[in-house]
Amino acid sequence: MSSIVSSAFTLPSTKTDLLSSISQKQYILHSFLPKKSRQFNSRTPRNGKIKCVVAGNGLFTQTSPEVRRIVPVNKPNLPSVKIVYVVLEAQYQSSLSAAIRTLNKTSDFANFEVVGYLVEELRDKETYQSFCKDLEDANIFIGSLIFVEELAIKVKNAVEKERERMDAVLVFPSMPEVMRLNKLGSFSMSQLGQSKSPFFQLFKKKKQGAGFADSMLKLVRTLPKVLKYLPSDKAQDARLYILSLQFWLGGSPDNLVNFVKMISGSYVPALKDVKIEYSDPVLFLDSGVWHPLAPCMYDDVKEYLNWYGTRKDASAKLKNKNGPVVGLVLQRSHIVTGDESHYVAVIMELEARGAKVIPIFAGGLDFSGPVEKYFIDPVTKQPMVNSVISLTGFALVGGPARQDHPRAVEALMKLDVPYMVAVPLVFQTTEEWLYSTLGLHPIQVALQVALPELDGKSHALHKRVEQLCTRAIKWGELKRKTKAEKKIAITVFSFPPDKGNVGTAAYLNVFASIYSVLDDLKKDGYNIEGLPESAEALIEEVIHDKEAQFNSPNLNVAYKMSVKEYQNLTPYATLLEENWGKAPGNLNSDGENLLVYGKQYGNVFIGVQPTFGYEGDPMRLLFSKSASPHHGFAAYYSFVEKIFGADAVLHFGTHGSLEFMPGKQVGMSDACFPDSLIGNIPNVYYYAANNPSEATIAKRRSYANTISYLTPPAENAGLYKGLKQLSELISSYQSLKDTGRGQQIVSSIVSTARQCNLDKDVDLPDDGVEISAKERDLVVGKVYSKIMEIESRLLPCGLHVIGEPPTALEAVATLVNIGALDRPEDGICALPSILAETVGRTIEDVYRGSDKGILKDVELLRQITDASRGAVSAFVEKTTNDKGQVVNVNDRLTSILGFGLNEPWVQYLSNTKFYTADREKLRVLFGFLGECLKLIVADNELGSLKQALEGKFVEPGPGGDPIRNPKVLPTGKNIHALDPQAIPTTAAMQSAMVVVDRLLERQKADNGGKFPETVALVLWGTDNIKTYGESLGQVLWMIGVRPIADTFGRVNRVEPVSLEELGRPRIDVVVNCSGVFRDLFINQMNLLDRAIKMVAELDEPEDQNYVRKHAMEQAKTLGVDVREAATRIFSNASGSYSSNINLAVENSSWNDEKQLQDMYLSRKSFAFDSDAPGAGMTEKRKVFEMALATADATFQNLDSSEISLTDVSHYFDSDPTNLVQGLRKDGKKPSAYVADTTTANAQVRTLSETVRLDARTKLLNPKWYEGMLSTGYEGVREIEKRLTNTVGWSATSGQVDNWVYEEANTTFIKDEEMLKKLMNTNPNSFRKLLQTFLEANGRGYWETSEDNIEKLRQLYSEVEDKIEGVDR
Repeated sequence: MSSIVSSAFTLPSTKTDLLSSISQKQYILHSFLPKKSRQFNSRTPRNGKIKCVVAGNGLFTQTSPEVRRIVPVNKPNLPSVKIVYVVLEAQYQSSLSAAIRTLNKTSDFANFEVVGYLVEELRDKETYQSFCKDLEDANIFIGSLIFVEELAIKVKNAVEKERERMDAVLVFPSMPEVMRLNKLGSFSMSQLGQSKSPFFQLFKKKKQGAGFADSMLKLVRTLPKVLKYLPSDKAQDARLYILSLQFWLGGSPDNLVNFVKMISGSYVPALKDVKIEYSDPVLFLDSGVWHPLAPCMYDDVKEYLNWYGTRKDASAKLKNKNGPVVGLVLQRSHIVTGDESHYVAVIMELEARGAKVIPIFAGGLDFSGPVEKYFIDPVTKQPMVNSVISLTGFALVGGPARQDHPRAVEALMKLDVPYMVAVPLVFQTTEEWLYSTLGLHPIQVALQVALPELDGKSHALHKRVEQLCTRAIKWGELKRKTKAEKKIAITVFSFPPDKGNVGTAAYLNVFASIYSVLDDLKKDGYNIEGLPESAEALIEEVIHDKEAQFNSPNLNVAYKMSVKEYQNLTPYATLLEENWGKAPGNLNSDGENLLVYGKQYGNVFIGVQPTFGYEGDPMRLLFSKSASPHHGFAAYYSFVEKIFGADAVLHFGTHGSLEFMPGKQVGMSDACFPDSLIGNIPNVYYYAANNPSEATIAKRRSYANTISYLTPPAENAGLYKGLKQLSELISSYQSLKDTGRGQQIVSSIVSTARQCNLDKDVDLPDDGVEISAKERDLVVGKVYSKIMEIESRLLPCGLHVIGEPPTALEAVATLVNIGALDRPEDGICALPSILAETVGRTIEDVYRGSDKGILKDVELLRQITDASRGAVSAFVEKTTNDKGQVVNVNDRLTSILGFGLNEPWVQYLSNTKFYTADREKLRVLFGFLGECLKLIVADNELGSLKQALEGKFVEPGPGGDPIRNPKVLPTGKNIHALDPQAIPTTAAMQSAMVVVDRLLERQKADNGGKFPETVALVLWGTDNIKTYGESLGQVLWMIGVRPIADTFGRVNRVEPVSLEELGRPRIDVVVNCSGVFRDLFINQMNLLDRAIKMVAELDEPEDQNYVRKHAMEQAKTLGVDVREAATRIFSNASGSYSSNINLAVENSSWNDEKQLQDMYLSRKSFAFDSDAPGAGMTEKRKVFEMALATADATFQNLDSSEISLTDVSHYFDSDPTNLVQGLRKDGKKPSAYVADTTTANAQVRTLSETVRLDARTKLLNPKWYEGMLSTGYEGVREIEKRLTNTVGWSATSGQVDNWVYEEANTTFIKDEEMLKKLMNTNPNSFRKLLQTFLEANGRGYWETSEDNIEKLRQLYSEVEDKIEGVDR
């Protein structure tokens, strides 16, 4: 065996037996593409462009069941026994085939025929038909690990028809629907889930995770002994079932020979009278240590290490006491069935690199016990390994069906070393994977990538065993090296490429954070020389010199790399020439050399990651697929790995371009750029806690260990200038409205509201018109409701600094918002609900009344809001010291939450109208808020970074919105998303229905009572993680279907809701999925596409089913069938992200709106097709345009207070409002809506209302911009970014009012003091701000006086001169 594998050192680790041409062990070498041909294959066709070759049916795998068919050479006069089996992966193939061959050679009682199917192959119509045909004359059916619902149903339907006729049906752990098919004599499982027996009870406990498999194994060991002595046939049949399971789990050819003998002899009628001898199952250890060269399996790691020390074949390097030690986690079934060549390859490769290996295995699906038993020294409690690789491909606890992450995390925390999961190719052949743009099969992504991520680390490896082994050793090295000798490369980003933007990251004050990190590492013993005195001085050295000195357009050059050196260090350099020409090119180069920007301090290098490089080129932005990285980008990473010699790279903040470079979606090959660039360096990545989706992309595509950081503490927007005046006028109206002054005050309110531009949001009466007292109340109520909405809007103030948790007072607004949500699953009532109840109202009712502008409800809501804030503040004050910091929260909280009448919230409420509030509900709520407060102020961002750099395990945790899901806190966790098959949840579906109903109501009101026929909307990755699939649920509800969860709570199917129940027509949709959503939720795209096609095929009247109406029309025009015409799920091409409109707007590299619309169409017109899911994304521009042309409304969701429409460029980048107008036959502009579910009171507003709200609460709000400016250099950039994004909205939707630009100009340009502050703090960003104002005017989005424009031009040339060092 070892000689075979020695040639496998550089080869992809695959499940060898899977390749279609292979069915026997002796062909094992064919499964590894030899090195030369692999290089050739993975690079063909020429130019490094990998074409996605999809064989005929567009399914994922073209393996054929025929390789698993054995037809005997019939011996005359012997009965035939035919066995059909269905399994998840092909590991049983060689073992079972060998068993049947042996039986046919040696037995004299029957001829055996066998054929096997992989579950995944049954998606193909023809394969499924041949499976059904095979069952027609089968004697025995065997199924195992069938956990994909749609395929489980196919198996059930086929087997059910033949079940009575067959002699035996054996199903081993699978979904209950399939388990119920079991039949052995009188033993059956048709009552599965109802019976009282211990065996059936196992299947009932849904939450058990892997404990299930373990308890099953215990049962399997003890039951046969007990059952032997029971007289009844039923007990004997049950005993044989359990023995069958033992044979199967012990999967060696000998065990399977005896298994087939036992079942045939006992149940095949033709063999009833033949005495067939069989031996008991050979039992293997349930868990232990295994090595391909060892004489046996070991139950004791000390014995194993003794054997290891006596090995004759081991090199001196391997016997070195201080060498690296790597632990491997293996599945016993692969070892006993002999399908272990990928295990052997990894062991040999690690040993060839001088690492000792401790390979452990388990027979069940819970590996946490063996990990603790064999990897931790029982005496010292220290780990015996430096890093661990799991080659099972599954979660550490729980296999393909159910997971127990807390248990896995507990075991890994105890072990405390880096943990990686390598994914073997199970569902496709190596060639299929190499040529696929998707990379890994979606089912495999759900089972083997998303679930292990919840435990901590995920890593797709089929690439080369070599790379996996190098990475594992490198992560292990971090544990072994001293701090003083470790080298760390900190990488910062610059978007868009401009000197004023170095150190961009969402919500993070990057340089202040780097400074705080370096200061801490220095104290900790890392070698950091010449660190300047302050963060400001650090900026100056990296950016060459602080901008105030205005004389150097370039950054500090850390290294000049000659073209020859670059080509030697960068093996893939020639692949970049197709897009960028010969090196050095003109990006990050001086014409001769490639330049690496940054600055070195001892063993720490701070470098600036180059950008994509095509931001400024409108032609490149139109390409439907993204360009490769440019030479400067590649040179940067070659420098970090091979010249600087980094032990780890730390990417600083959300986010860079590395993980968004072209390549497969998941399961990188060495032709994928993220993989080539990061090389083998351990990658640690600070990522914003509220962005789990992009953090997941960084993990999957650049193998990052992410560490979450907090977003800045939120505050209420408050009121300022005219809005504040309005609020004062309203309170005087309320006290004087019944006196003669009422009318006069209302006139003042109306004219002030006009000055504040509120007339766009509220219908105001004409000036000087007398109105009745009732109407006056309504006008005031509506204005009041609007300014309360502005006042209570949450905004993150300033920027976060790593290692500086918020003070308690900064946490108040966040706690108030956490307390404003009902959490029925935890038995917690929201504070506003508790307060509303005390005055006999429900909070929903108050929200509705306030939205309508009913004055007394607006006032009541304000009182509830104030009382909530007051009660929470009173509570927080009790836990803080004089400096406003939270001190030993636990002791203080215990004394408060101890019983007694002095609870601070009760004291506070006793002076308000809510003094009778329910004490018990309040106590439960404040107990929960106390827990949340501890989490908000806990600080582990620096601690986790140090753990990662010391080669320890960083605790995983969910990412998302801390207000909806406080489990996101404390930060400093390795972020994961969620199990993609778990959404939409029931609660998300309910919220979705509310929003859709409000959207349709609003559109009817604005549109003469007519329903929209089509809505064009966007699905975002992060939003669906935070809300557990709300926007996904909205799409399902628009078309009128509901999701159906399977036994394990996974959503893989939908059913239509009847038109009677729906009470309205089915609305057609055009769904634009972000590139990140496409990568994370490909199974959900499949679900949506199946749902829409199902609705298009329903036999319903067209005026009640707009999906069908449009699909029929489009099918006729395009000459295709209705299913194809009903294509509605679009995104980018695989491996590409965004429509590039954002890049064009940020870099002013576009000519007219038509060009932006072309970018959208060329980049977003790739469709997903559930009928050919393996084909990945295919371009279907015509269908896309026709579907968009029917849209009456465009729609997006805002789901958390931290990110609004102008905070990021993603929202306008995906907005098709103007584009739809251009495509519609009548040229009518569609209505544009935004749902806002950031508070408990969900709203649907028009896009222009939302843009106004955003401008008032952020860009024009002194509280927001002063907060930003207090952070210095980065703050100016944040202000400029908001203005640029506002121009983006003008460009894609035309929904920005003139006054927004006018007010911004007054705030930032007309105020001399403000102007100087901006210019001196960050002149480059200030120049961009001026340029954006001039551009808004030049493109016709802002009309203003000639004086304003003249002033802007003059300022622009002044700043230009200053930046270039010209003194006039």
